[in-house]
Amino acid sequence: MTTSAFVGPPATSGTPFDGPDTVDWAAATPDAPQPHAELGLADDEYERIRQILGRRPTQSELAMYSIMWSEHCSYKSSKVHLRQFGEKAPHSDRLLAGIGENAGVVRISDQVAVTFKVESHNHPSFVEPYQGAATGVGGIVRDILAMGARPIAVMDPLRFGAADHPDTARVLPGVVGGVGGYGNCLGLPNIGGELVFDPCYQGNPLLNALCVGVLPVDRLQNKAAAGPGNVVVLIGAKTGRDGIGGVSVLASATFDSGSEARRPSVQVGDPFTEKLLIEACLEIYDAGLVVGIQDLGGAGLTCALTETSAAAGTGMVVDLERVPLREASMDPHEVLASESQERMLLIVEPAKLNAVLAICAKWGVLATAIGQVTPPENGVPGRLIVNWKGQTVVDVPPGSLADDGPVYARPMREPNDRWLLQADRAETLPRPADSELRDTLLRLLASPNLCDKSWVTEQYDRYVLGNTVLAQPEDAGVLRIDPQSGLGIALSVDGNGRYTRLDPYQGARLALAEAFRNVAATGATPVAVTNCLNFGSPEDPGVMWQFAEAVRGLADGCLELGIPVTGGNVSFYNQTGTVPINPTPIVGVLGVLDNVAERIPMGFANRGDTIILLGDTRDELSGSEWANVVHNHLGGHPPVVDLDGERRLAAVIANARLTSAHDLSEGGLAQALAESCLRKGIGARVELLSGQSAFVQLFSESAGRILVSVPAGAEDDLLALASAHGVPATPLGTVGGTGLVVDGLFDIPLDELREAYTSTLPDLFGRGEQTEPDYVPPPPVVATPAEPEPVAVAPVDAEVVPEPHVARPADLGGPPPAAATPPAASPPPAAPAAEGATDE
Repeated sequence: MTTSAFVGPPATSGTPFDGPDTVDWAAATPDAPQPHAELGLADDEYERIRQILGRRPTQSELAMYSIMWSEHCSYKSSKVHLRQFGEKAPHSDRLLAGIGENAGVVRISDQVAVTFKVESHNHPSFVEPYQGAATGVGGIVRDILAMGARPIAVMDPLRFGAADHPDTARVLPGVVGGVGGYGNCLGLPNIGGELVFDPCYQGNPLLNALCVGVLPVDRLQNKAAAGPGNVVVLIGAKTGRDGIGGVSVLASATFDSGSEARRPSVQVGDPFTEKLLIEACLEIYDAGLVVGIQDLGGAGLTCALTETSAAAGTGMVVDLERVPLREASMDPHEVLASESQERMLLIVEPAKLNAVLAICAKWGVLATAIGQVTPPENGVPGRLIVNWKGQTVVDVPPGSLADDGPVYARPMREPNDRWLLQADRAETLPRPADSELRDTLLRLLASPNLCDKSWVTEQYDRYVLGNTVLAQPEDAGVLRIDPQSGLGIALSVDGNGRYTRLDPYQGARLALAEAFRNVAATGATPVAVTNCLNFGSPEDPGVMWQFAEAVRGLADGCLELGIPVTGGNVSFYNQTGTVPINPTPIVGVLGVLDNVAERIPMGFANRGDTIILLGDTRDELSGSEWANVVHNHLGGHPPVVDLDGERRLAAVIANARLTSAHDLSEGGLAQALAESCLRKGIGARVELLSGQSAFVQLFSESAGRILVSVPAGAEDDLLALASAHGVPATPLGTVGGTGLVVDGLFDIPLDELREAYTSTLPDLFGRGEQTEPDYVPPPPVVATPAEPEPVAVAPVDAEVVPEPHVARPADLGGPPPAAATPPAASPPPAAPAAEGATDE
């Protein structure tokens, strides 16, 4: 959908229309044609809107319903399945906020909580890679901020088409530049993620972004617009036409040859404004000045106004012309639909308004009182009334937009090729002879999905703020939360679209198992889950079956592991034309470390340590990187997942004395050995089990395995511990030397391993220091206003407060700007009562 669909109302009864489409005009012109289909609304949905309102919607109302009832905002095709996450949720004493909130919040001590969430910004990142990725990071950061937390780190699971495809060379540098550019400017470390290449993502890359924040338990915020008479305050950047119909429209349609025309729908980000917004909000929280807060992301003001009022059962009267604009010519429906970034909506008691305005002025953040909360009407939830220059352009029950959108039980059917796909097992493909295993290892190590990702991660600041303990390429990112006690957290995000294509139920469970295992490998205790579910069109019965099976697998898996889903995101319509991507559920797992000084890194560190493989290796090659790289093959059944075995494996790691631990996943044991050697430049000598296929032992991708090293003399303790937990343990060899030696098979010097491992991405995307995209991202479109805009705008005609000068160093690490105290403001004028309402 392009922004051209948001058009003005046509002339009616021969009378030229001059001005906004008002509620009165809509009631007087019931038969005026409206572009509901162009806005993505089905005929029956449009008729339902007319029934709710008792008339045709105004232009602004139609835009609001089209956005809030879109797939992205309403979850209309996924709600019936997502309920399982609540129905099957295991009990957790740690969970403070869960599904339905901006982000899940988990208690990690009596005083401290952590909030985290992963979301998608897939389609905008294809249309405009740099800004799509940058604003994806900015949006998830504001979700975390809205819960009352200080954002402390980000992660970025990324997926692109074939590594050597020309369009990948266009999209990838821009996406990486956007993630790094925005996150680095905010001063947030990027502690991990994924980089996956597969032709199925050609024309539809996946940009998923995770953010984690920390807050005192007693500073948890909510979004409800409680308290009739309270003031509605918009803070942050001005509102422009960038982002009109942005993620809410782009994420609810498939890509085709006309996708390039959607570039204007991509939002434009300013991380420096967001940094100031973060600091202002945190100071406001600490002063106890807000009743409710909501970020403005997808659907912009429309979403924020309706969700906050619906959450409290209240109404609002909003004077939309008070919204600070980048372009003075914007119409009311554009102001409501805009997804301009770096904005938050606050609900503030009138007596505390001046204090909020003063803090915003101190940080150089624009703050404007735009409306007032109104009470319910005779026990019925209040109405959202939006006025534009004295005329009412919106009069709706907010719950009809935020909560009561359409819900569909879409038709589902197993894909027609499923049985043929599973019958074509990779285990039957030709295998290399023992003499070819050396070359096979080097070939896989240099493949795009298994090679070194430093070309990407070196563009991110992984250690800013000084609390990063482990980061990419470690199995999980580890952050210090409390410097005194050493309390910390571990985070991992994982997914495998190839496995999920073969079996959506098991593929989702495998993603959960790998994220759980990666967190456990650091010594942390996994406690909570977030997810981002990336699928094709929900109108395709095969895609809906895949989605339903993946959700069922993930919900069942979380129940088995005893860790709840705290929230997440669904991204549908990830396909080009009629060809969907491989179903790609991304799972994030959060773990708690009592003392980060005791975390376990992945690399071999001490010569003479004993190398032991925990877990059982089976002949499981279907969906593997070996089948993909060597045979360009996808078929068969994915590896078996044993979640009880994963819990037992995690218990062994938590209670063992280990030097290193590295999970086995894509590439199998061969990949894990090579990465463990290269991490700190220390070799290893191992001997495989006799009587079993050396190829299977090296390249099988059986789940539930971790490669560990233990100090000499501690082997028996580990073997006894593993036996007590029912975990197979196989001593393999010793750490040391200058190469990776597999007795009887090959000896590869570390320099040769490193050359194969590190050359691929630089060869594909460029060497040297210049790794930024070869274009300059467009700056925000800012129109010069006719008159200077104040930094803080009181709700009445008070004296204008001049905008203070705010220095913006790259790190924003200096002291805050001096406070600017606005003049005292009178209480806002009483909102006009809706028809039939009584004063309370």
